[in-house]
Amino acid sequence: MNTTSTRALLVVDVQNDFVEGGSLGVDGGHKVARRISAHLAEHADEYAAVVASRDWHEPHSDNGGHFAAEGTEPDFVDTWPVHCVIDGPGSDYAPGLDLDQVTHHVRKGTGEPAYSAFEGTTDDGGRLADLLRGLGVTDVDITGIATDYCVRATVLDARREGFGVRLLPGLHAGVAPATSEAALVEMADAGAEGSA
Repeated sequence: MNTTSTRALLVVDVQNDFVEGGSLGVDGGHKVARRISAHLAEHADEYAAVVASRDWHEPHSDNGGHFAAEGTEPDFVDTWPVHCVIDGPGSDYAPGLDLDQVTHHVRKGTGEPAYSAFEGTTDDGGRLADLLRGLGVTDVDITGIATDYCVRATVLDARREGFGVRLLPGLHAGVAPATSEAALVEMADAGAEGSA
């Protein structure tokens, strides 16, 4: 960790359920995990913090309507198949992600829908934006899964919180080409670098 840096790296939801073979697996997810690890191996000392977020949903609950009701099909907009259940294997970080350089963890979506890492809480119950500001962070590099959902939401919230944002090329993967392209345009319009 670099205590003089004003930049942090956010690793969004690189979890077993979001890579190939998971309940909401994204093509290229395992590759993204390995690429983030390679990036960290070369650049970890450039960051004031490396923050990894995870979806962290309650078992035996629809998590505020986030999971499709039993017997109904998910619409993949507001309702989803069961995924990233607390302490289940799907909520674990993907095996290709090296956690040695991660300095802080954020969990989100416990009992409620949540997409952005900024909606979650740190291990001590704090807010991500407050953690970053407390470390003197003014800019964030964002990576993870999925480009068109949780990465998009995290980028947009980071901009709303006043942080400079770079979306690192090749270090994120989307669910579908059309929605990923639309998300990249939206993120660029919000002032994120690397998304155009």
